[in-house]
Amino acid sequence: MQLDGLDHANLRCRPQDLPAALEFYRDLLGLTEGPRPSFDFPGHWLYAGGRPVLHLAARETVGPPEGPAQGASFEHVAFRARGLPEVRALLAARAVPYAEAPLPGFPLHQLFLTDPFGLRVELTFDMTDASNA
Repeated sequence: MQLDGLDHANLRCRPQDLPAALEFYRDLLGLTEGPRPSFDFPGHWLYAGGRPVLHLAARETVGPPEGPAQGASFEHVAFRARGLPEVRALLAARAVPYAEAPLPGFPLHQLFLTDPFGLRVELTFDMTDASNA
């Protein structure tokens, strides 16, 4: 087997919470809506770079996830991003709190924010890219 990368993340929420999810992931982070199969439940597929990277699945019942062992969890989802100065300005203008974390020894700079459901989201900026200076 060979893995070629992470395909997508799936966020399950209640139908009434879809607007908040779209406001955060589409309107704030800039993911775009794209084609989605005709499932029998509401939702959206959000794209980055032409790929569906976040699936929003709305169900009336949202229970705790099955698995993992006690003491283990997925801590956050991360997106590669560009335009660090513009992102900082956007987050400030919308009063969205975030934390900054440059990676020692790597040309990467991270911003951490929290989505409407309390999930941590990381934006990773390659500092060798001039758009992030």
